[in-house]
Amino acid sequence: MVSEIVAEIQELTALNKKGVEALYEAEMALAKCEADLDRLEAQAFINGTGSVAERQAFAKLECVEVRFARDVSKAQVNRVRMKLRSVESALMAQATMSKLMQAEMKL
Repeated sequence: MVSEIVAEIQELTALNKKGVEALYEAEMALAKCEADLDRLEAQAFINGTGSVAERQAFAKLECVEVRFARDVSKAQVNRVRMKLRSVESALMAQATMSKLMQAEMKL
């Protein structure tokens, strides 16, 4: 039983390390999407004609696909964060079980 808990803790720790790297990559992808959106929206606004409101609407319409990609990137970051929290919770639960078993062995 103890060896199973130790193996589970090691597996969760490795998964947690991978999750940290995945979170970094997802955040970098999100930052790139946000920069692309800002750049394209500004360019579309500059290229637009008419009143400010018309140019803003034009810019917004021109960037729908890029905005969607940015939203998908945000969702990915949130998904990785949720998965990391889940792994961390499981890791804490296994650590608690380990401590309980150690206390039980001492009795």
